[in-house]
Amino acid sequence: MTNFYFVRHGQTSANKAGLKQGTINSEITNLTEVGKSQANQLHDQLDIGFASLIVSSPLQRTVDTAAILNQNANLKTETDERLLEISYGEWDGQSNADLKDKFPEVFDPVLNDVLPEYASLANGETFQQVIYRAKQFMMDYAKQYPQGDIIAVTHGFTIKAAVLGATNNSDDLMAVEEPDNCSVTKITYDREHENYYVRYFNRVADSRF
Repeated sequence: MTNFYFVRHGQTSANKAGLKQGTINSEITNLTEVGKSQANQLHDQLDIGFASLIVSSPLQRTVDTAAILNQNANLKTETDERLLEISYGEWDGQSNADLKDKFPEVFDPVLNDVLPEYASLANGETFQQVIYRAKQFMMDYAKQYPQGDIIAVTHGFTIKAAVLGATNNSDDLMAVEEPDNCSVTKITYDREHENYYVRYFNRVADSRF
């Protein structure tokens, strides 16, 4: 079995401003000082020396978070585009609040985030597309590391997608919210039986990992 520890990157300026980051990779999507502190706190509480390697999204905010986590463990690192954040298309970089005011019909009233129907309005990536690539990522790395432990540093929606894929939940795509910055979600994949297990979700830095 392969264990995946999905880590969301630390806070960015765009997070703080309430913007949809999507696949933007610019100064506004870099880690804030708070984001760096969150990553350092996670580093202090979670010794990743047990892991086989770190795989991150190629965006700077995840690469920087991975580097902070890896500053003592010195694990092998690589990037994988399947860990990219969802692309919100024309909505990348726009204010979440402004979009909700303009298009309330495609926002969940509890989570205050987009419904799957947003994609046709924004020309964005669909929920199912992200779920598919998240599952492909897990299946491929489980094949390479059948008894491995993978630290996957990625994005909020991508972790949500991995959980939805692992639980095979296609009936209610809003049943899982995006996890917090620098939280950890553990998913185990048993490749022999093609079974997924969500071991825990959205744990913040403490001693329970």
